[in-house]
Amino acid sequence: MLKQYLQVIKPVIVFSNLISCFGGLSLASKGNINYLIFIFTLIGVLLVVASGCVFNNIIDIDIDSKMERTKNRILVKGLMSIKSCIIYATILLITGVIVIYITANNLTMLLAVIGFIVYVGIYSMYMKRKSVYGTIIGSLAGAVPPVIGYCSVSNEFDTGAIILLLIFIFWQMPHSYAIAIFRLKDYELASIPVLPIKKGINVTKKHITLYIIGFIVATLLLYFKGYVNSYKYLIIMGLINLFWLLLVLQGYKSQQHDDVWAKKNFLFSIIAITSLSLLIAIDKL
Repeated sequence: MLKQYLQVIKPVIVFSNLISCFGGLSLASKGNINYLIFIFTLIGVLLVVASGCVFNNIIDIDIDSKMERTKNRILVKGLMSIKSCIIYATILLITGVIVIYITANNLTMLLAVIGFIVYVGIYSMYMKRKSVYGTIIGSLAGAVPPVIGYCSVSNEFDTGAIILLLIFIFWQMPHSYAIAIFRLKDYELASIPVLPIKKGINVTKKHITLYIIGFIVATLLLYFKGYVNSYKYLIIMGLINLFWLLLVLQGYKSQQHDDVWAKKNFLFSIIAITSLSLLIAIDKL
C-alpha cells in the first residue's frame, strides 16, 4: 500500500521540481544559507507538488486509460480509491502550505497556492483538454517551484525571480512539445489538443526552436545581470545551450525520424535544466 501512495504522487515529477526549487533557493541565498528555510521550503514544495500530482491523477483517469504510457497508473488499474486519493492529496496540500507559511513568508505561500491552482484548476481540469494553449499554462505552473525557492529567501518578486520564471517557462515548452511529438499517438487516442496535432510537427519544431532561443537568452541574463558570477557558469551553460540549439536544428534536415529527434531533445532538455540548477548552486555555494 505504501508503494501505491508513493507512485500516485509521480515521484519523478516531484524530484525534478525539487531540483529546480533548490536552484532558486541557491540563487537567492548568495552563499549565506539559512538551512531552516532551505530544508523546510523544499519539504513544503515537495508536499504541494505531490498534492497537485495526485489531483492530476484523479482528474486524468479517463485520459490515462487511453494512453499507452499511462494505462498502468494506480487509479486507472483501480489499486487506490478516488476517495482515498482526494483525502491524501488534501492532507499533502494543507501540510505543504502550512510548512511554507511558517518557515518562509506570505509571498512564498501565495506563489505555492497560485502554482497549485494554475496546475490543477486551470491546466488539468480545463486547458489540457480544450485548448492548444494548455501547454503554456502547464509550463507556467511548472515554472513556479524555482521562483518559490528564490522568494522564500528574498521575500520579493524582483528581476531575479522574473528571469527564473522565464527560464523555466522557456525550458518547459520545448520539453513538453518534444514529449507530444514522440508520444503523438497517445495524445491522438486521448484527444488532447497539443500543438503537433493541431498545427503539425513542422510548426511545432519552429516553436521549439524559438523557445530554446528564449531559454538561451534568459540563462545568459542571470550572468549579465549579476545573479551568477562564475565564468564556469557562462562557459558551461553556453556550451549546453549551443549543443541543444544544434540538436534542435537537426530536426529540419529530415522528416523521417521525428520521434527519434524529439526523444533526443526531451532527454537533453533534462540534462540542460539539471545542469542549470547545479551550476547556480555551485556558483553560490
